[in-house]
Amino acid sequence: MDAEVALLAQSAGTTLIALMATDAWHQVREGITQLWRRAQPERAESVAAELEAVHEDVLAATDADDQETLDELRHQWQVMVRRLLVARPAAVEELRALLDRLDPEGSAARQITQHATASGQGRVYQAGRDQHITER
Repeated sequence: MDAEVALLAQSAGTTLIALMATDAWHQVREGITQLWRRAQPERAESVAAELEAVHEDVLAATDADDQETLDELRHQWQVMVRRLLVARPAAVEELRALLDRLDPEGSAARQITQHATASGQGRVYQAGRDQHITER
């Protein structure tokens, strides 16, 4: 897969999910639906329905501060966009223009939050020694 397409799909998925929880939601829905209508018209209605469902999921996850669900939704849209771009390479420029219009500063794509969980167990590597520790 072309690295440029992968990066664009990643950026698109992140931007779309971030903007679904904002006032830009209607523009996102319209822009993505139009993109699919031109690139894969046979899938446009199902993509529009998926956007509506995901919008509700994004709002609920945002309200609950559920980063895991938001990450899953970002990944889902990254995959969908990547598949579209691989099937219809001509859609690359249209998607870029849409993202520039929806998020001209690129701020939505930079809103990714990293999230880590400690298990209470782990390994410590120090100067060639390997120790197993358990938090008490």
